[in-house]
Amino acid sequence: MKKERIIIMGAAGRDFHDFNVLFRDNPNYEVVAFTATQIPFISNRTYPKELSGRFYPKGIKIYDESELPSLIKRFKADTCILAYSDLPYQTVMQKASWVNANGANFELVDPWRAMVRSRRPVIAVCAVRTGAGKSPTTRYVSKLLRKHGISTAIIRHPMPYGNLKEQAVQRFATLKDLVKYKTTVEEREDYEPHIRNGFVVYSGVDYERILRRAESEARLVIWDGGNNDAPFFKPDLMITVADPLRAGNEISYYPGEICARIADVVLVNKVNSASKAEIETVTKNIASINPKAKVVLADSVVGVDNPRIVKGSSVLLIEDGPTITHGSMRFGAATVAAKQFGAGKVVDAKDYAVGTIKDTFVKYPALDKELPAMGYSPKQVRDLEATVNRAECDVVLSATPTDLRNIINANKPIVQVSYEIQPHGKEFDSLIEKFVKARVK
Repeated sequence: MKKERIIIMGAAGRDFHDFNVLFRDNPNYEVVAFTATQIPFISNRTYPKELSGRFYPKGIKIYDESELPSLIKRFKADTCILAYSDLPYQTVMQKASWVNANGANFELVDPWRAMVRSRRPVIAVCAVRTGAGKSPTTRYVSKLLRKHGISTAIIRHPMPYGNLKEQAVQRFATLKDLVKYKTTVEEREDYEPHIRNGFVVYSGVDYERILRRAESEARLVIWDGGNNDAPFFKPDLMITVADPLRAGNEISYYPGEICARIADVVLVNKVNSASKAEIETVTKNIASINPKAKVVLADSVVGVDNPRIVKGSSVLLIEDGPTITHGSMRFGAATVAAKQFGAGKVVDAKDYAVGTIKDTFVKYPALDKELPAMGYSPKQVRDLEATVNRAECDVVLSATPTDLRNIINANKPIVQVSYEIQPHGKEFDSLIEKFVKARVK
């Protein structure tokens, strides 16, 4: 029987998981290549033999997605599978046409097929777009569970941007573990706040192994999703966060609409920054595609750790990188904080950008004055530091959840911006409490 030859198009996350669960030990398929995009510096690697299994003694090469047409011909690929997230529907179908025009089938995998079943109850926190507020929602849920005495392991969507063999299973219990695993700024953004709150975070590459390890030390697992991807574990309670500041995206982005359609609870975040019309658009769209979901409204509450020096000062704004790059947010929490705490002039980060940071502004021309906290490599961290130090301002307002004061040597004070969700009323808390009573033993 001829094996179907597969190329998996990814961004160092869903691509590896789908391979591990659906293809690694399946003799009917041969995965001939991975391609990588969206995240810088993740191509030109090899998915190692230690993770790829007995059918792949040399591992599987990872190429830049721009090489896809030649890869289809070179490997005589039958099918290309799209396995990454946060894409507008126009882009998804353009990629489908690109693949078909070069002689291969185009496929989207049903996420339920790739979900691993847990022996513990699973609460999944996902979103319709990156930057909607998944991590603050996970923080809120985890702290609520702790009040009820429930031991919880948080498993974060993968970001294996380094040595894949060494990153197969990662456990972050202290801030020292961030150094141990050589994490990027982007990884720190999602792990660091949970660790500071006293929770253990798991991440890595092989999510069945990760899940089994986490199950051994917790009564409940929280899946903290990435971008707008579907969960890797079968959820017992599915919470999807929607963003009215990008109203309409909940029915126009892949796979965010899937997350909206399968949600038990849709939390509409940032309503304190959105218009009534934007909120109504989101709630009507959710009702049309998932009328059984409970819809809860929530504010995103912004704070700073040193408001005294913000008022009247000229500021450089730093935002969570993915949120304002491929997440296409018009503004982030730093912009909200600047207005809320009376900052003076906001300087334009583009005027001071160097190296790979300057390249980021070219790649994402819609970026305004905010500086995305890009740090996918040591060089990019150095470029970020140089950009900050070149900026002619009094204060840096940093809304990346990573404390940049521990990573770069800035020549001006950095004020940390925080943002947490505050659900309206008691319904959201009651839903979590009801779930705990019914499912957690």
